[in-house]
Amino acid sequence: MPHVVLVRHGETEWSKDGRHTGTTDIPLTQVGREQALRLGSELARWQFALVLSSPLQRALDTCRLAGYGDVVQLRPDLAEWDYGRYEGKTSAEIATEQPRWSLWTDGGPGGETAADVARRVDRLITGVRRVSGDVLLFSHGHVLRVLTARWLGEMPETGRYYALETAGLSVLGYEHENAVIWRWNQPLP
Repeated sequence: MPHVVLVRHGETEWSKDGRHTGTTDIPLTQVGREQALRLGSELARWQFALVLSSPLQRALDTCRLAGYGDVVQLRPDLAEWDYGRYEGKTSAEIATEQPRWSLWTDGGPGGETAADVARRVDRLITGVRRVSGDVLLFSHGHVLRVLTARWLGEMPETGRYYALETAGLSVLGYEHENAVIWRWNQPLP
């Protein structure tokens, strides 16, 4: 059965600083560009029937630098969670306003909830499951965590347990008829 390879974008200034980066379109750092180039050699052993990316610059640049710019299709459903008023803030900064706040249960004020993100990734999963062959997705930390939860048939909030580093590589698929995680957050060599 086919696999779905998930790639979180390379490092950005905001990811390095722990800032919630949703709709703000910021570039990769030099480290992020180097991570993306290394991803290319890691992904080269696969033959992908379909390559999809978030339209946001950091994910698309990761895709291009990894060598898939000629075949990628953009999917807005892969864009990062809209954090609303918490865009650009760290969790510590948010805690001064809302000490018990959790993105997973409260969402971003003026942005999206976990259920909103789940609706997007559910559409994407439906399409991906129809593809004959392996699929490569370039996206963002929180949306990929929700996607993984939904792939497994779990509530979107379960994504809180699936941490992803920048340029982390993960593989979803099936064991017999069961949706599974084959590999999670594999670091680059």
